[in-house]
Amino acid sequence: MAVLCVNIDHIATLRQARGGMEPNVLGAARIAEQAGALGITVHLREDRRHIQDQDVYALRQAIKTKLNLEMAATEEIIKVALKIGPDMVTLVPEKRKELTTEGGLDVVRGGKRLKKAVNRFHQKGIPVSLFIAPDLKQVKASAEIGADIIELHTGFYVNAGNKKQQNIELKKLRQAAQLAVKIKLGLNAGHGLNYHNVIPIAKIKGMLELNIGHSIIAQAVFVGLDRAIKEMIRLIK
Repeated sequence: MAVLCVNIDHIATLRQARGGMEPNVLGAARIAEQAGALGITVHLREDRRHIQDQDVYALRQAIKTKLNLEMAATEEIIKVALKIGPDMVTLVPEKRKELTTEGGLDVVRGGKRLKKAVNRFHQKGIPVSLFIAPDLKQVKASAEIGADIIELHTGFYVNAGNKKQQNIELKKLRQAAQLAVKIKLGLNAGHGLNYHNVIPIAKIKGMLELNIGHSIIAQAVFVGLDRAIKEMIRLIK
């Protein structure tokens, strides 16, 4: 059964809008754990638009579940990640002007560079997940460069314009998941998942973790973070 890892980037987004300390990122992580989340996810971007280095250091010391650090495979961020020592890293593509991560890694074409990053984390005993589109070639390439886990990009499923297209995208996710399980890759998913579309993804055979942030933080504005997380966990189960 899949478990929930809560992405708290947008707690930091709100804080950065005015500076200062509110809302508190560490406080949000503690509430998430108390509500039943089994992991905390943060994306340390090169432009530091929300999560800051000190946030990740503080989370590393304080949380009791699992710290998943999303990051681009750049030298600067790799060095920071190796120093912090998260429980796992998720390598993602990153563009400076994007509002959110727009697509998956191209492991087929960029495997050589990504493999070097994977090896560096493995030397420190840190598992590596690759954020990829539900494409069978990308799944195979992820295994070939030594990734431990893949996180399937659910954006196309989420943004499908009608039920027929959504079913097509869901089929792609299921096929990619089936291959991942067959070749013994860990299986996670995320991007745009919310209270209306999460159940079919949670039901995919072999799914371990769902990384969900924006929809939970948005719901928390109305019902509180504790209740928003518990509602999502209930749907996943």
